[in-house]
Amino acid sequence: MAGEWTPVEGDSQRKRVCYFFDSDIGGFHYGPGHPMKPTRIRMCHSLVMNYGLYKKMEIFRAKPATKREMTQFHSDEYVDFLSRITPSNMNQYIKEQHKYNVGDDCPVFDGLFDYCSISAGGSMEGAARLSRDKCDIAINWAGGLHHAKKSEASGFCYVNDIVLGILELLRYHSRVLYIDIDVHHGDGVEEAFYTTDRVMTVSFHKYGEYFPGTGELRDIGIGKGKHYALNFPLRDGVSDENYKSVFEPVIRQVMEYYDPSAIVLQCGTDSLSGDKLGCLNLSMRGHANCVRFVKSFNKPLLLLGGGGYTMRNVSRAWAFETGLAAGVELGRDIPVNEYYEYFGPDYELDVKASNTEDMNTPEYLERVKNIVLDNVRRLKGPPSVQMTDIPKLPIDDMMDDMNQDEDLIPSNERRHRRLLDSRVQADGEFSDSDDEGEGGRRDHSNYRERGSQSRSHSSETEDGGMRKFGIGVGILTSGPSGSTHGAGPSGHTTFPQTAGALISMDVDDIPSATERGVTPVEGIMDDVSPDRDKEAMTADEKPLTDGEAS
Repeated sequence: MAGEWTPVEGDSQRKRVCYFFDSDIGGFHYGPGHPMKPTRIRMCHSLVMNYGLYKKMEIFRAKPATKREMTQFHSDEYVDFLSRITPSNMNQYIKEQHKYNVGDDCPVFDGLFDYCSISAGGSMEGAARLSRDKCDIAINWAGGLHHAKKSEASGFCYVNDIVLGILELLRYHSRVLYIDIDVHHGDGVEEAFYTTDRVMTVSFHKYGEYFPGTGELRDIGIGKGKHYALNFPLRDGVSDENYKSVFEPVIRQVMEYYDPSAIVLQCGTDSLSGDKLGCLNLSMRGHANCVRFVKSFNKPLLLLGGGGYTMRNVSRAWAFETGLAAGVELGRDIPVNEYYEYFGPDYELDVKASNTEDMNTPEYLERVKNIVLDNVRRLKGPPSVQMTDIPKLPIDDMMDDMNQDEDLIPSNERRHRRLLDSRVQADGEFSDSDDEGEGGRRDHSNYRERGSQSRSHSSETEDGGMRKFGIGVGILTSGPSGSTHGAGPSGHTTFPQTAGALISMDVDDIPSATERGVTPVEGIMDDVSPDRDKEAMTADEKPLTDGEAS
């Protein structure tokens, strides 16, 4: 029985949505005990399909990004290293692993380069479709890996699909706005565009003794990019109301002063309540409000994934936000799907906030908001950009006519799966079987009455100790003594922040933006005019039984 949805109130303008998913993504595994689990994307897709959202949008399997496409941002040597290293030969690359920060938080696993290619390919093709007006919103939940640097892996991220997607957008759009609502600072994206005014980065994140240690209030860009990087440092336990009170005014003023022609929104779900690595307290609806608000500006929008380490909550939030992008609000009751047991015991599409204390006082949020808004007002209007002829890239040939051979297929032959997935059901249209089990003509019973049970899944892991990831500088072991890197002053010094006192750097006596320590990407704007996933789940991700807390 398909899940239910209702149209979003006040959303009269229907958007053309392109949704990217590759079934291979769930087969990759970072290693036993590692918190990053690509299976979460397959779980989200299962909800999306069983809610029937495929009727509201086009579904694509993007072409994996090539080495050449990755080197539009990453160095040739780094991309070549990622394509060569495997668990069987990693002992031959000890020096390179240290050089590129691969092996701890960012382990070597089977299919590493294929995983990076799928992630980057979805974001690049989504950006390409937006630029060519083939859709209004593009979604790639396998993307959003915002920590990767030009020649370095970081924070579970190897290839920065966000930067690659933005570079594709910049070929057609004069200005792009990047918004990051992950609990961690989007340091890789900020660093890449720290010296340009064609991309404005806005990040809302936990700051103070927290990975990656960057993203303080003083980091506003340098040179031509001064005031085009905004950071809103948050403390533990921020609530929906407080988050909304700062997110909406800041983004509204950014849209007014910067006037971007395209938006990229990184929807990391480790800012949700109850995340294994996060420390904020957003509910699913509080998180989704950011998507709803950004969508309301009616700009080309690229929605990407990111962090999120409590899988059942990650898939809930992203499925709900997929529905919002398509103009519908998903019903509370989760439909039966292959991961149904993981959503027990309530089987509801909701992530509730906890009663944890919000360390963000109204006075603190107001002062930080005023400083951020003051930085926005210094923009003095959107910058002008002289556009030139768009350079030709391989992706252009593919995007010119995706279905060029469709008319040549004989009428009595089956269409390719890609062509079928790209069809969108018109409002009011349904087939003879669409309403089965929903009060329609044929099947009035449901699975509970028949006593049927959905397929169970094993979540047992191998016996033995848990592997420890990170040694002092990783996303799991960051602290005041951990080294940091990135653009701006916070790329060199981490200022510890306590709940009891507001450090002066945050809101008092803000010095002028420093112009030291930036590591911009050289020439970044020059050319810009199967079931293994379930077996790998750790015990803390096993299906909940009746009586256990969600």
